[in-house]
Amino acid sequence: MRSRYSAFVLGDEAYLRRTWAAENLPAEPLLDAAVKWLGLAILSTEAGSELDQSGVVTFVARYKVNGRAGRMQERSRFVREQGLWRYLDGEVSD
Repeated sequence: MRSRYSAFVLGDEAYLRRTWAAENLPAEPLLDAAVKWLGLAILSTEAGSELDQSGVVTFVARYKVNGRAGRMQERSRFVREQGLWRYLDGEVSD
């Protein structure tokens, strides 16, 4: 999760695509140049150890768009594909 957040901060779309589960990888661009990411807080994790094939991370990410601050809370699901963790999908909370 932290490496994917860093990729959003750095604008590394190639990394985001490599770490997205193949069955859910969107065709459209993943980054929005107007968004400036400000911080990440991991709220909880479920599973996701070396022995698991799936895991869940709940986080809050802070950002600014056109000078206006915002926050996004998401419960993200990850799966292990070929030994690597991939983002499967997420449920955004208000």
